[in-house]
Amino acid sequence: MLRPRDLLNPRARAPVSLLAGKHRVLLRVACITLIGCVLLFSIAPDGFAQGSRGGKGGQGGKGGRGAANVAVPVAVATATRRDVPFRLQGIGNVEPFSSVAVKARVDGQIVEVNFREGQEVRAGSVLFKIDPRPFEAAVRQSEANALRDAAERDQARSQERRYFELLQKNFISKEAYAQIKTKAQTAEAVAQASRAALDNAKLNLEYCTVRSPIDGFTGKIQISRGNLIKANDSNALVVLNQVHPIYVSFALPEQRLGTIRRYMARAPIAVEATAPEAEKLAASGKLIFIDNAVDQTTGTIKLRAIFPNADNALWPGQFVNVTVRLYDQKDVVVIPGQAVQTGPEGQFVFVVKRDMTTEVRKVVVDRTDGEDAVIGKGLEGRERVVVRGQLRIAPGAKVTIRN
Repeated sequence: MLRPRDLLNPRARAPVSLLAGKHRVLLRVACITLIGCVLLFSIAPDGFAQGSRGGKGGQGGKGGRGAANVAVPVAVATATRRDVPFRLQGIGNVEPFSSVAVKARVDGQIVEVNFREGQEVRAGSVLFKIDPRPFEAAVRQSEANALRDAAERDQARSQERRYFELLQKNFISKEAYAQIKTKAQTAEAVAQASRAALDNAKLNLEYCTVRSPIDGFTGKIQISRGNLIKANDSNALVVLNQVHPIYVSFALPEQRLGTIRRYMARAPIAVEATAPEAEKLAASGKLIFIDNAVDQTTGTIKLRAIFPNADNALWPGQFVNVTVRLYDQKDVVVIPGQAVQTGPEGQFVFVVKRDMTTEVRKVVVDRTDGEDAVIGKGLEGRERVVVRGQLRIAPGAKVTIRN
């Protein structure tokens, strides 16, 4: 046995170091053994683990088979037969039926702005007023000129008639009469020019009142009262957009061009438009235009539909989901699209039989209609198909329905 003083002796400490080293080796071996056991149980098959917890006498096999017979809860839907519309879908852009950039047609100063930004206005409504005083003066001057020239014309006409009578009596020469006749014709032309100048002055005075050319909504006012403006300036006073009715332009794959043209020749094609964030249909309209050439860059054909838009559901510049309804496909089998699964051999569904076990049924999906799948082959209708829980079942598995 070591005594305290022996610890100071290097020769006496050797057994203590040897003993500590042995303890460390044993501890490492124990840790490695424990980790190995944990890994072994973690990767053990489910049947073995369940069997270990099985019935009497350690009959693990029976315990595993007992777990496999537990019914798996799934959600199902019934395959139905009904008419399904054949639809083509795309993304469209809303465009105004008419867009007008309102500009001044005379120079002057804005003295009135008679609308608010974003206001709906009618055709003929007064939008702006330009100072009319210079144009009123121009009208008065033109009226005076027209009266003067009309009087000179009347005098020339009278003189021409008198000279004609003198010519008939051979009191004057033909050359003298020709000169008087030329003066009368000149006076007539001057009077007509004065009348035209008066009409132009009145028109310019009318242009001092800027009216809306269409029904529509006003945009941002680009110039305020008191500013001087130029006729036909590059900058518009305001832009008006007509939205009743309204257009939606969109594109579809060129492969659908023949079908669209064929059905458009028979009857108007219905078109539906819905805003991406909307939960319900925004508007219903009809197809009115097919472009005269396919876009070779994108392989699409441009189309345009018109919508009444009485409730202003569509707005210029807006992007919408467009659905073109061509015809109704009669009496087809329809199931929720989430029921269709894809495997190495193609598409299939799980069908729940009367004994509440599952059967794998291969199907052919003709097309999709929203969240539904139109089945061409594989189902007859009224079958119960699994729509949720497919990953937890296998062919022949027992299930319980929990929708």
